Order: sequence, then structure tokens, then C-alpha cells
Amino acid sequence: MKTVVKERKDIAFYIILYPLTSIHPEAYEKSKAIVCEKSLALLENAFEKKQLPKAKCETTVLDENIKLAQKLGINGTPAMIFPDGKVISGMRDAKTIIETIGK
Repeated sequence: MKTVVKERKDIAFYIILYPLTSIHPEAYEKSKAIVCEKSLALLENAFEKKQLPKAKCETTVLDENIKLAQKLGINGTPAMIFPDGKVISGMRDAKTIIETIGK
């Protein structure tokens, strides 16, 4: 994502956390901490498998995200939804993402 944004200032990513607790038992609580703090730094720390602080708020955002993902048939991460509605699951390199979005 960082490479895409660096190369194309007209492209933005909206990150919607979708904790897959069946695979990652701690994902929900980590996601909750990230959402409560609205922190990209905590998100990066989570990807680096660093310890995160406990969530400092109550929120239903993650439950809503889970319901939306299920409704859309998304059952894994990462998943990208493009401006034309196309859904692609799995990692993609920056070049592929830029080509998929187009000009």
C-alpha cells in the first residue's frame, strides 16, 4: 500500500479490520486496540507481531465489519474492493494494484 500511494497520489486505501479469530485467536482484541486508538502505528506493530496495549474503548465496529465481510462473501484477508466493485482476495504487488485500478 505504501508503494502504491507513493507512486500514485490519487489512490487511497481505506483499511477495514476484519479479525479472523478462527485462525488468529488474538486478532479481535488487537483489532479493537487499533480501532480505539485509530492508529496506523499500532496496525504496523500488529503486523510485526509486537505486543499491543489493551483496547481503551468499547466499539461495535469490528462486529459490523465481520457481518459486512460475510455478507460480501469475503472470508479471508487481505481482500481489496476496487472502485468498480471488483473484489480481489490475497496479496498483490503495487504494480498489479495500480494496473487493476487503471488511470
